[in-house]
Amino acid sequence: MVTITAKTASEKVASRFRGYLFVAHSALLRGVRSVAQTLSIDELTCRQSNICRSSGAATSKVRCSTIGHMPAFPLPFGLTDEALAAAMSEEVPESLAAASRMRARYGSELAAAALTQAGLRQQAKAKFGDAALTMFFTRAGLEQATRPAVARYHAKRFMESGVSRVVDLGCGIGSDSVAFVRAGLDVIAVEVDPMTAAVAQANLVNHAEVVCADGSKVIEQLLTPGAGVFCDPARRNDHGRVWRVEDFTPDWSIVTKLLDGGRTAGVKLGPGLPHFLIPDAVEAEWITHRGETVEVGLWAGVGSIPDRRSALIMPDARLTVTKAPPLLVRDVGRYLYEPAGAVIRAGGIPELGNQLGAGLLHPQVAYLTSDQLCDTPFATAFEVRQQLTFHLKALRAWVREGQIGVLEIKKRGIDVDPADLRKRLRLAGPNTATLLISPTPKGALAVVVDRV
Repeated sequence: MVTITAKTASEKVASRFRGYLFVAHSALLRGVRSVAQTLSIDELTCRQSNICRSSGAATSKVRCSTIGHMPAFPLPFGLTDEALAAAMSEEVPESLAAASRMRARYGSELAAAALTQAGLRQQAKAKFGDAALTMFFTRAGLEQATRPAVARYHAKRFMESGVSRVVDLGCGIGSDSVAFVRAGLDVIAVEVDPMTAAVAQANLVNHAEVVCADGSKVIEQLLTPGAGVFCDPARRNDHGRVWRVEDFTPDWSIVTKLLDGGRTAGVKLGPGLPHFLIPDAVEAEWITHRGETVEVGLWAGVGSIPDRRSALIMPDARLTVTKAPPLLVRDVGRYLYEPAGAVIRAGGIPELGNQLGAGLLHPQVAYLTSDQLCDTPFATAFEVRQQLTFHLKALRAWVREGQIGVLEIKKRGIDVDPADLRKRLRLAGPNTATLLISPTPKGALAVVVDRV
């Protein structure tokens, strides 16, 4: 593997971001042993791109030159426009028939690369919509990439803090960097993996500098006064996802140093981050988007609120965690509430329960119950129809009598596989139902509910 590192620039170059930065070149991915291409920032020019056409970004924010035009970067993975278009025309890129057709026209290596991109683009539509059809991906990069709406929110926070330049440390495929550029920020995107850096370059299309280097070794050079920093540590390796912060890249000590308050800084992490790992005086913000809890963002410096813990239900519903009194455990009321994941992760159940006038079904389970209905963006409300003992025989009788053919099962605090339970209940009939299962001090309970 070819490893590229950024060289130390002069103090003048480092302070003004004028000079030579090492930009990942896709030739690395084609087995060519080559050093990174060096380009003066002032000489960078942009090619017409989907980013320009779809964002409407002001051209003054894109480094262009009217004198000459730098050739566009080659496509990553040794792809060609023709082969990629052919792969995209395949209805099922993963099929053997598609592979045979593509190999006959383009050879095995190019065919595999093109079909892989076509398949990843289809998968990426769930996260990026139709924009995915013109983007480039790695499998791991797609999994960790920030959703566009969340990336726009990150960019908004930087804009509101007053910074004009952001160093995106661990940029991955560039999803956050694209949002930063579209918001009008100058961006330096740093990625240690040459393959992923080339993908980021293709997605950014010369709208930002992509530095292929170990972020921990170049961050001090790039973080000039007034610049903000965003970091999305790599949480996957060759063996899959990693959970210990000690295994993140860059090193956890580097990540926490970025949050020392000396600059506007944002760090994106998985929502399951233990609270005790959050540095002192740092703002922590858990985000739920379209029903999924996608991240915890740690923020420091200008624009952050030190020590605040909050849940953001996008686009703009925020629950701030306070020292609310603990909730009492009570019997099932007329309504049940299932709090959003961000509220649970932020530790906001007492706050939400007091807002709703609700109690808990169980001291350790995040289901709330009340006799009155309150409209809230922080939880899904259900009206109770029937209470059943959580026993297979009783549940089968209910399914049979109600002619239940489709059953949604929601559960917390109970060791049961919903898919397996559906099979064992022998569903049959024209009706649908929702069953909520939870432990209570009196034993496990199955509650038939309707969404409100």
